[in-house]
Amino acid sequence: MAFKKDFAWGTATSSYQIEGAWNEDGKGESIWDVFAHEHGKIMDNDTGDIACDHYHKFKEDIKLMAELGIKAYRFSLSWPRIFPKGTGEVSEKGVKFYSDLIDELLANGIEPYITLFHWEYPYELHKKGGWLNDESVKWFAEYAAKVSELYSDRVKYFFTINEPQCFIGYGYLEEAYAPGLKVTNKDAFQMCHNVLKAHGAAVIALRENAKQPIKVGFAPTCGVRYPASEKPQDIEAAKQEMFACWPLSQSVMWGTSWWSDPVILGHYPEDGLRMYKDYLPEITEEDMKLISQPLDFYGQNIYNGKAVKMGDDGKPEYVERYAGFPKTAMPWPITPECLRWGAKFFYERYKLPIYITENGMAAHDVVSLDGKVHDPNRIDFLNRYLLELEKATDEGAEVDGYFLWSFMDNFEWTSGYSKRFGIVHVDYNTQKRIPKDSAYWYKNWIEEHSK
Repeated sequence: MAFKKDFAWGTATSSYQIEGAWNEDGKGESIWDVFAHEHGKIMDNDTGDIACDHYHKFKEDIKLMAELGIKAYRFSLSWPRIFPKGTGEVSEKGVKFYSDLIDELLANGIEPYITLFHWEYPYELHKKGGWLNDESVKWFAEYAAKVSELYSDRVKYFFTINEPQCFIGYGYLEEAYAPGLKVTNKDAFQMCHNVLKAHGAAVIALRENAKQPIKVGFAPTCGVRYPASEKPQDIEAAKQEMFACWPLSQSVMWGTSWWSDPVILGHYPEDGLRMYKDYLPEITEEDMKLISQPLDFYGQNIYNGKAVKMGDDGKPEYVERYAGFPKTAMPWPITPECLRWGAKFFYERYKLPIYITENGMAAHDVVSLDGKVHDPNRIDFLNRYLLELEKATDEGAEVDGYFLWSFMDNFEWTSGYSKRFGIVHVDYNTQKRIPKDSAYWYKNWIEEHSK
């Protein structure tokens, strides 16, 4: 079976991580602008003020994408670049930037995939309570409606929200990401519910304002639980752990089913409702109808996972990683199996075509004396992971696309510029781009798997 002929072989980025131009052409502040400008929040006090200067260099970047054979590009919009105050008045220059970007992609034969929200919450709306304010659902719907009205004449594919686990868990419970708060569990679960309602409202707004038939999906993340062996009992153990809700003593926001079951199955998972009952807001049938708007596909950002086996007591148990287990420069474990089993488990449970919306690795990349960037570790990583994804398609999972994270090195949130995920090297002093060996490897992979 292998991959479909029209498989979307792409790369991904996010606006704050690459665009720069943080206060140009009328752009409003995002919570990340404010957070990064606080001394000591980001490694080396880096900010996304300039980042990769993609705002000014997007034509050069897209030309390079085309030269590298990229078929699809998943990028996010900066909400406050379009709506400087989050709602109301629109920035025409911000609108034009994304319009020009889309036109350039299409002129180079690259399919655009828009992500509405990759964490750049407008600071003006944050001051009004952000996701804790029930009005946040309407704010996000207004933004989604305008994006659809502006760009759906040329863009067919949209993702609503990227990794809610991260921006709620890290941003509002662990103080690590913007806006750097530690709220109560009750407030956090109210935010979760509002984020999911905002997703549903955005799906409606996107479709109602579309200029042509469009496809809409959702892009959460997870740590995959994969079976320690091919034994049926280990597969069952991994599946149970994959979709179980986690106790509050753990990082509850990282649960998979809590975020995806309501969106696709129309209800919160029963174990979560029992476990979190003291902190949950009122959840109505009307809410669930809104949250579970029909989707065309399901995205998942997958980087790694943990092996699970069935214990002698009939309960799942984790298999400890051996000493010296391979890791990336983040340092995250290298577990290629997660793409195979993640795609299979998600397709089996949610029965929607799957996109791997992010996957890749940070490596200790340097420009060598020959002026090139040799990254054999990344090539090996991608090869291993993509072979496992191919197994998933061979075994029946419907996978429609893969977006390598990331097209180019960029601002890696609280790690600043210390981590390099790109297949294109960026010199942040000169903004020079150098395709790494992995970029040419990926080009060859795409050519071989598009025949």
